[in-house]
Amino acid sequence: MAIDLFDFYLTESEKPFSGWDFSYIADTGRIHTDSLPWCYTSEILALFKSSASVLDMGTGGGEFLEKLQPYPEKLAATEGYPPNVPIAKERLEPLGVPVYSFEDDCSLPFSDDQFDFVMNKHESYSPAELKRILGANGEFITQQVGGTDMLELNRILGASMETEFQHWNLAYAVNELEEAGFQVTDKKEAYPTTRFYDIGALVYYLKAIPWQIPDFSIERYRDALHNLHQKINDDGYLAIPSHRFIIKAKV
Repeated sequence: MAIDLFDFYLTESEKPFSGWDFSYIADTGRIHTDSLPWCYTSEILALFKSSASVLDMGTGGGEFLEKLQPYPEKLAATEGYPPNVPIAKERLEPLGVPVYSFEDDCSLPFSDDQFDFVMNKHESYSPAELKRILGANGEFITQQVGGTDMLELNRILGASMETEFQHWNLAYAVNELEEAGFQVTDKKEAYPTTRFYDIGALVYYLKAIPWQIPDFSIERYRDALHNLHQKINDDGYLAIPSHRFIIKAKV
């Protein structure tokens, strides 16, 4: 029996997404991003294990933090994306890690000088608020998604190229931290290629990150998706530039 692969992949992309777990398409090889010239885990691990009090900003569904056991004496996590909060609480709070939701980067639910180390992967932050909650000689490490991340995908699909994050790059973030009184001790930026090997993986990805193309739906972009499906069939994959940077700073 002949299968219409385009319709098959669109239907298959309806599989539920939860937390911040892309394993359904990543672990099966349907999406692949080239390696960065650094490893976030290696960058944060020594401070995570040696600090008395640690905050994980943007814990997602807690998938990453769960793997870092055993934990420091005092450990807390925040998550600003409401659908992820109950998932993170269910995963982390039985392990003794309180999870805090918040709505304003400039008003975190912590006292002054509460943490020795704040780690942050792909979460927004306020430099001034970070400085408030970090103690003397406190340290901050963040890996960020840059403002041009996947923007080529918007162009190919005919979506708007205007985003509120286009200014967000290494130089801008470093300047913000330094103006807030931080000393930046290391910084790197990279543009690894992300490859999608079928149109279903691409649609699954776009549904998981609705801020990339805010008006995205299969119905609205069906013709453009079909063209991409044919391109993937011809070329074997769709290659799109990503954008990442990492900063280490201390008070």
